[in-house]
Amino acid sequence: MANELIQNLLEALAVSPANIPLRMQVAHMMLQEKMFDEAAGQFSEVLKQSYGNNKAQAGLAECYFQQGKFSAAIIIYEQLYDHLNTGDRVIYIKSLIKENSLQQAIEEYQKLLEQEPGFADEDIDNVLRMSVNSGDLPDDMEGLFGEPDEDASYFMEKPSLRFADVGGMNRVKEEISIKIIQPLKNPDLYKAFGKKAGGGILLYGPPGCGKTFVAKATAGEIDAKFINIGLHDILDMWIGNSEKNLHEIFEMARRNTPCVLFFDEVDAMGASRSDLKQSVMRHVINQFLAELDGVESDNDGVLILAATNAPWSVDPAFRRPGRFDRIIFVEPPDEPARKEILISHLQGKPAGDIDTGKVAAVTTDYSGADLKAIIDIAVEDKLRESLSKGSVQPIHTKDLLKAVKQHRPTTSEWFSSARNYALYANESGLYDDILKYLRIKR
Repeated sequence: MANELIQNLLEALAVSPANIPLRMQVAHMMLQEKMFDEAAGQFSEVLKQSYGNNKAQAGLAECYFQQGKFSAAIIIYEQLYDHLNTGDRVIYIKSLIKENSLQQAIEEYQKLLEQEPGFADEDIDNVLRMSVNSGDLPDDMEGLFGEPDEDASYFMEKPSLRFADVGGMNRVKEEISIKIIQPLKNPDLYKAFGKKAGGGILLYGPPGCGKTFVAKATAGEIDAKFINIGLHDILDMWIGNSEKNLHEIFEMARRNTPCVLFFDEVDAMGASRSDLKQSVMRHVINQFLAELDGVESDNDGVLILAATNAPWSVDPAFRRPGRFDRIIFVEPPDEPARKEILISHLQGKPAGDIDTGKVAAVTTDYSGADLKAIIDIAVEDKLRESLSKGSVQPIHTKDLLKAVKQHRPTTSEWFSSARNYALYANESGLYDDILKYLRIKR
């Protein structure tokens, strides 16, 4: 019902695009419906027409928070500082916590409690209790939230996924097994050859092809803990804090071996140092390299996986032996894998007699995310039909084939860029797998 109302209001906006109150109403409704990308677009459009609109800025900051763009949210909240209501300030404090600016978060929370003595937020209380390292805070703040658990973290988990849950990707799973899994299962054999359990693998390929999924399954396969790290978990506005955050993440992994430490979009952290104008990021990269080398600590049992859509943007220093010394191309799923993915995504949905093999045969180059999008399109069509007929209408093969015509593979753009690198910047043979996939002979 809410989505239908939003659609009606969007149609009204198309007729009256300069109607700011109407656009604000649409944006807030989208925010309530958790349509964060769409809401952010509407708030941004308001700001184009009404620069400095405080409510639109606050709405955009909340969208950024919900999207995990905590640094961007903090910047807006600090610009609006004197105009923040209680709800905005709570999200501002949570953004600071997410960015590991714990001292600043505590100071802001204290100010809020002074102004509103009866106010309490269980989430903030719990996270600060778990995360605060007393030795890093002023004396008058030590112990404010009790004794912290040094390994408490909201991004460490114990996955139940196994390789059997990953459709296809046999070559990728085999290489990960040899490098990461077998050393843990056969330590004596690997020790005889002078090989330790640990090291790094860099997964690269087009987006949506299961790099994160296979990393999680790797942890599940060896019953290890899994820490998924993004750039926003590391970067801090204060000089030196980003390097400290990175070190603490590695230390947490070392305390919890065996542990799979997964860095998503590592090109954002491992960009070529020669391309970086900001010395701050160069310091972060140098810290990252030192942690990978285990200069001051033992990385035995810390299994490091990273993923990137742009391997050509990763500093070559990351690919030296002992760091990410195994580079694996994660290609779009082959036909049997596409069939498995379709079957998996169709589970629990009203489906008739579907020939998933027929659909898999016409979806060459489609990523796992693309296949999910196809099913989502078919589901939406069947929902409309079910509402119109007053009964559940199952999905059939023809519905999926119709959806395939509406959604083209998103990997095409990636391959057009990757092809150029593979042909003209491939002296070491790093991108030979791309050429092999594209059936191009050098």
